[in-house]
Amino acid sequence: MLLKAEAAVKADETKALEMFNAGEGGFRDGDLYVFCANISDGKIVAQGNPNAKQQLGQDQRTLKDSTGKNFGRELYAAGQKPEGQITKVSYMFARPGPDTTPVPKVSLVTRASDLVCGVGYYK
Repeated sequence: MLLKAEAAVKADETKALEMFNAGEGGFRDGDLYVFCANISDGKIVAQGNPNAKQQLGQDQRTLKDSTGKNFGRELYAAGQKPEGQITKVSYMFARPGPDTTPVPKVSLVTRASDLVCGVGYYK
């Protein structure tokens, strides 16, 4: 899904972000979804998890999990690497759905044009 998201951003960034936020076009499957932030300022521009929509517009670098880990900095740093390089970032986060209890999550993150995008799975 991450490679598909990267291709969608390169083809039409505006349309891709709309699909990521709506969870359409195959960019949401169960608890898998795409999220993205600007490389320039860290501002979150796509969040496919309906439980995390309040993050839109926030600086990704300020995100901390329930243990206090600043995973947002790690996500942002992954986007500073060359395009095509995928980095794993582990942290605690709520699954999409009614239960908002944070659980272990691993996100695969890469640079896509001027965005840092990721897709994560829950353990």
